[in-house]
Formats: sequence, structure tokens, C-alpha cells
Amino acid sequence: MSEKFLIVRKKSLNIKHVLIVVLLLLLIILVLKFFLEVHKTNEIRNATLKTAENLTKMQDEINKQKQEKVEEAEKEKQEKIQKEEKRYAKLSSEELEKVGNIYKHSDVKRVFLTFDDGPTKTVTPYILDLLKKENIKGNFFVLGKKVELNPDLVKREYEEGHFIGNHSYSHKYSEIYSSVDSVLDEYNKTNNSVKKAIGNDRFNTLIFRFPGGLTGGKYNDLKHEALQKLNEEGIGNVDWNALTSDAEGAKTKEDIMSNFYDTVKDKTSVVLLMHDSADKILTYETLPDIIKYFRDNGYEFQTIYDLIGR
Repeated sequence: MSEKFLIVRKKSLNIKHVLIVVLLLLLIILVLKFFLEVHKTNEIRNATLKTAENLTKMQDEINKQKQEKVEEAEKEKQEKIQKEEKRYAKLSSEELEKVGNIYKHSDVKRVFLTFDDGPTKTVTPYILDLLKKENIKGNFFVLGKKVELNPDLVKREYEEGHFIGNHSYSHKYSEIYSSVDSVLDEYNKTNNSVKKAIGNDRFNTLIFRFPGGLTGGKYNDLKHEALQKLNEEGIGNVDWNALTSDAEGAKTKEDIMSNFYDTVKDKTSVVLLMHDSADKILTYETLPDIIKYFRDNGYEFQTIYDLIGR
């Protein structure tokens, strides 16, 4: 065998070795690449699974929070219903007694500002604006026919926390006092008108103020008989023990204040009769002086709700 042949063969073997090494290296690279891809895929899959798991947890938490909000809203709704049912339920015998004793001495000087014969567009909004400005709650004894004409004003009285009482539907003595049943009908008709105006079927006016007052006149006996029937239904009566005579001829602020001073005097529990009917703008104009008097003399402004503890 020639030396030249051996050299060629040796070179051929070296090339084969190199190729084998190269192929092995390529195989190793491919295997490593495969495992890297597998590892990367696993990482992506694990990350995807983790992300999906986190998203599921987040969605569960969101759903939980939504459910809690729904349950809380329902709870608040039920609490509101229960509160309203209690606030507007028929008066108990103890509450009727408190109403009957409203004019008696009070250790805490108190005043109930009451307004009859409304609501009206020409007077009631101004009184409501003033009471809101002064942070005072009043007592509005409304007429059913006026409620139906001005439901927005009744709703405002309700939403701003004033007491809404019942002063009959028609204010026509001959109709109201034609019978005991007529008195009850007038109460119920007005009560239903208020419910509709404020959008609350649970509401009740609770107190009936007889047009002309409970005592005296040719309907005296019938009114007292009607009051007994009203009491049996958990409905009370409140008249007044002080007045401005704004519906009885007082034509100036001076006249109104004179009547006011004469009737309030040294009373510790004052139920002040005023009116918010269409022609009583003078009542609104005098009201700041009346409020100032009570504040200067240490009176608390209260509603019937305060009286009965609701």
C-alpha cells in the first residue's frame, strides 16, 4: 500500500470523523432545542393555566362582590320598607295619648309650625324654601283636591322630611260633616291622593285636622263622633293652641304678629296655626319674624313624628 494511498485514506477518515462530530453536534443542538421548546411550551401552558386560574379567581371575586351588593341592596330595601311600615303604621293607644297631650306643658320648649289648606304654587314653594334655608321641619295639613292639583309640591314636602297631615278633601263643611262616614271618606280620599302623589303606598297621613277645628259649631257632636271612629282606626287629631289669624282678617304683618304674640304668650308647647293657601303670601313674609321669636326664646321646632317618637 503506497504512502500516498494511506495519506488519502487518513484524510477521508478525518473528514468522516468531522462530519460525524458535526452531525452529533447538530443532533445535540436539535435535541436541546426540542427540550427548550418543550420547556418553553410548558412554561407558556403553565402561565396560561395560571392566568386562567387568576382570571377565574378574579371573576369569582367580582361575582361575589356583585352578589354582596345585591344582597346589601335587598337588605337596605327591606329595612327601608320595615322602617316606613313602622313610621306610617296606625297610631297605637300610647301614641294617640301623646297626640292628645300635645298642648300640655313640655319640659322642653317646643313649637309645631302647621300650615293648612295647601299646597299651592303661589305660597307653598316659598315656605318650603325658607324652612329648608332655616333647617326647620314643618307640618302641612293638606287638602286632597289641592294635592291632586300640585302633586310635585306634596312630594317635595315628603322628600324634605316635613310631616304631611290630612285636612279633608273638599274643605266644604256641608259635604264633610253630612255624616260620620263622610268624614272618614274625606280622610281616605285625601290619604290616597297623598300616597299617589309621593309614590309610596305605605304612607299614611296619621293625623286629621277637622276644617274649622274639632270643637264648637253646629257639627260639634258629629265631629266628636267621627273622631272616635278615626281613633279606632289609629288616626289622631291635632288642632292648635296659637294662631296668626292669617285666615281670619289679618291684613298686615303687624296684625299677624300681634295675634301671634297674644296667643303664644308663655306656652311651652305651641301648635301654631298658619295657612299656605293661594292668597296667604303674607304668611310667608311674616314667617322669618315668627321663626326668630321662637329661636330667641329657646324653642325646638318639631313635627308630629317627633311627638310620637317615630
